[in-house]
Amino acid sequence: MNVRQFQYQILCLSDKSYRMALSILKDESSAKDALQELMMRLWEKREQLDAIANYQAFVLTSMRNLCLDMIRKSIHTHEIPDDTEYNAPNPHQQTEQADMINHIGSMIDTLPEMQRTILRMKDVEEMELEEIARIMSMTENAVTVNLSRARKKLRDMIINNRKKENKVYERYR
Repeated sequence: MNVRQFQYQILCLSDKSYRMALSILKDESSAKDALQELMMRLWEKREQLDAIANYQAFVLTSMRNLCLDMIRKSIHTHEIPDDTEYNAPNPHQQTEQADMINHIGSMIDTLPEMQRTILRMKDVEEMELEEIARIMSMTENAVTVNLSRARKKLRDMIINNRKKENKVYERYR
């Protein structure tokens, strides 16, 4: 694989790879480190990449594995970045939206790792079930089951949270 092929086949997947790393590691700095590490490894092995049939599945699987290795080695910090900007018509709505997104993100973070990863791949990255199955080394049925369970758990957490908020609201009414 030459430089131009590497750019068009591998580097074009950098954004997806970064988002996956960020969703797994939950730290921008660690996600950037993981992306840089993966791209360097792939560049060093570029001669062997011609044998790969699906570059996106290979790169995202490699990123997932690298992130899991980083977690196992406890390289990253467990901080959730709070510097995300949200577009809203006014500051009050912007604050509410940011709180809600952070809260739902926190709920997603409590899901088991596999369910969390599949949920983000499907609902955030908008990947197809077949592609997720290849990346996760699972059957499509197993991906569907995990996705369904993740969505149900998230839905239940949101409903329970609303019930708690309503009780607090009623108390101060």
